Amino acid sequence: MAWSPTAADQLLLAAGLILVAGGIEDARRRTIGNGKNAALALLAPLWWWANGLSLWPDVAVQLGVAVLLFLPFVGLFALGWMGGGDVKMLGALGLWLPLGAFASMLVAMSLAGGAITLLLLLEARWRRSGAAVEVPYGVAIAAAALLALPGATA
Repeated sequence: MAWSPTAADQLLLAAGLILVAGGIEDARRRTIGNGKNAALALLAPLWWWANGLSLWPDVAVQLGVAVLLFLPFVGLFALGWMGGGDVKMLGALGLWLPLGAFASMLVAMSLAGGAITLLLLLEARWRRSGAAVEVPYGVAIAAAALLALPGATA
């Protein structure tokens, strides 16, 4: 029997490609383009539709969760602890992931971000570079989201 991708499968593939592109861009340039984050956010309503969410309460709850999750990251951006592209990517992912899946993604993101930070600090020390280490946290966000999205329905 041949596999016939559903709309949800196609949306997951599109989101995955956007996440990979964002992670690569962050690794190379230490920035994530607004277009990638906007595309991810704009695909979320299609994701809701493909998963059969009703406008009330499902979509309303998802929007509320996304806003509540986004606000603390805006604060971290204001403090200079996170980049704007990272915050926008997390906000867009809040539209895709229910609260439990988002929490799991944050744990995986923290572990991946810590590993990336450690590797970059070791590299800087090995090269005897006195420059500040700039961590491409979008890589950790994208990797964690790629793990969380397939198992999460909105």
